[in-house]
Amino acid sequence: MIRRLAMSVLTGSSLTLALLSPGVTTSLPAYPLDGYEYTGIRRLASYQLIQEGKIAGNFRLPPGALLSQAEVRLRLAGVNDSYDVGPETRLDPQLQRGLERIIGGRRSFYRVALLDITNPAKPRYAAINEDQGYIPGSVGKLLVMTGLFNELQKVFPDSLEARAELLRKTQVVADPFVLPNSHSVPVVNTEMTAVTHRSIRVGDTFSLWEWVDHMVSPSSNAAGSMVWKQSLLLNVFGRAFPPSRSQEADFLRNTPPQEMSDKSIKILEEPLVALGLNTEKLRLGTYFTRTASRIIPGRSSYATPRQLLRWLIKLEQGKIVDQWSSLEMKKLLYFTRRRYRFAASSALRGSAVFFKSGSLYKCRPEPGYECGKYRGNVLNLMHSVAIVESPAPKGGPPRVYLSAMMSNVLKINSAREHMEIATKIEQLIQSLNP
Repeated sequence: MIRRLAMSVLTGSSLTLALLSPGVTTSLPAYPLDGYEYTGIRRLASYQLIQEGKIAGNFRLPPGALLSQAEVRLRLAGVNDSYDVGPETRLDPQLQRGLERIIGGRRSFYRVALLDITNPAKPRYAAINEDQGYIPGSVGKLLVMTGLFNELQKVFPDSLEARAELLRKTQVVADPFVLPNSHSVPVVNTEMTAVTHRSIRVGDTFSLWEWVDHMVSPSSNAAGSMVWKQSLLLNVFGRAFPPSRSQEADFLRNTPPQEMSDKSIKILEEPLVALGLNTEKLRLGTYFTRTASRIIPGRSSYATPRQLLRWLIKLEQGKIVDQWSSLEMKKLLYFTRRRYRFAASSALRGSAVFFKSGSLYKCRPEPGYECGKYRGNVLNLMHSVAIVESPAPKGGPPRVYLSAMMSNVLKINSAREHMEIATKIEQLIQSLNP
């Protein structure tokens, strides 16, 4: 398919990539670029061709963003399946001293859990305020993704192909659940010769796999609400999913809002409880858009670094739902787009980064202070959850670590500070694994 697409473009079709113009924010796919044939995520084919120089495009992904699907591995599966972190877990002295040095005087504003699994049989753990947390923001989309894959497993427990086919072939039309939204996503035209970068509109149609990708990679709130609703419908209709528009409308109209809310929460919490995670300290209670929240009322949300790190550990062990689901979720987190915040560190250019971030800032008038993005003076939340795999010199085993970091430092550019901390953490991991 990619070869056919290349021929059609090279023989005269033009590729419009406004999102790649100088000064325009890029938003590239999270899934490995060779994943188009398997997933049907249409933009992967276009971006693969750009990387190969077969069609126009003025961006090049860093070396760490060019893994194939086959190179994405679960680092603890079959190696250290029983490892977990808890209050009794021993802190590694060297890693702990290094982490405390990095966070320094901002300790009261940061919550961090860090795990070095370069030697997967002997992980090193360090933490600061790891059981204190904040509203998770977009990091909560990890739980929506978990809920969806759990529902897929319940409907098709014995067929991985059936699960993949449902994700690939189910076409979902955007409805008012996407409103309002501001995040832009890449939209490929029907001929697959042009990509535009815009917010999702009512009437847009994407496959369910594309909706999940939009939710995770550019962190679209519209996609977050749509994926959560599809998980709810999958739970209700089972093998009769997807329902017709009239069936869906009847369900939303005739089901009491509180019942839909309870069922939505249960869909997210059920797989977490099965993993032994603490749903008081890792929970998402509210849909990501106001229209969705009016139809399905929400509850409070909360997350701590320790529970987020435990989610990453279970992912690497292949335990989130099952190995297939864990691996697919890790691929969806693979950061093959323009890197930002923690992932933007130049020290990670050669590293594979599997990443989800979230932020929320609020401002009020204050003499001598000017409100700006990611530097609020009332609230300035910034959360980064990452798996980093850095190649070791001379072909040795990669340095691999898991990081869950949450902060609320007022008036500073928290995106830049997370990037600077990422550089120092990478240097720390290097020093401990020469």
